[in-house]
Order: sequence, then C-alpha cells, then structure tokens
Amino acid sequence: MDKIYLNEMEFYGYHGVLPEETKLGQRFRVNVIAETDFREAGIKDDLNLTVSYADIYMLCKEIVEGKPYKLIEAVAERIASGILETFVKIESVTVKVIKPDPPIPGHYQSVAVEITRIRS
Repeated sequence: MDKIYLNEMEFYGYHGVLPEETKLGQRFRVNVIAETDFREAGIKDDLNLTVSYADIYMLCKEIVEGKPYKLIEAVAERIASGILETFVKIESVTVKVIKPDPPIPGHYQSVAVEITRIRS
C-alpha cells in the first residue's frame, strides 16, 4: 500500500483536562499517514485519482481548532474517523497528536498519542 504523509502540522486548540488548558489553549502538532493505492494517479498525473493533501490538512485543522476535548486520544479518534469517512480511497490511517507544552512538571520534549485505524 502506498502512503501519504502530512508531518508536523501545527494548530492551536483548547483540549485538556485542566482548566487552564481549556481556557488559555495551547499548541498541538499532528502527523498523519494515510494508506491508499495511488499508482494510477502517479502514472496519469491526476489529482482526482488520489487524495488532496490540502483537504486532509483542512480536516485536521477543523478538528484540532474546533470543539475542545479532554483527551488528545479523543482528538486523534476524531481525526482518524473523519479521514476514513471523508476520503473513501484511504484504506487505513495513522494519526499522532502531539502536545509540545503540556502542564506537567519535568523535562521532556512532548507527550503524544498515536492510533491506527483501518477501514472496515
């Protein structure tokens, strides 16, 4: 299966369990790997035979910058299900949601969740 990658998309959202997260908001980064067969699109050089990266980006943006969720697990689920519902050519999707600056004391680069969902 061929793969489409959207790496390190950055958005501002209001997800979290702590009051300051839902009030002040914070940055989120999202990575998406979408699996599909785009051989024919590559041969014919035709966007209609694959999936628009811009459309995937906009779907991610709407979810992350939209309704707040307590868990980044819920954000990842909404993105994965939205991609599979919207883009019928995509057979499976892996979504990683990264919180670079969570309000957790300590030294670390970020926290993240990653899920993979397959079209049933």
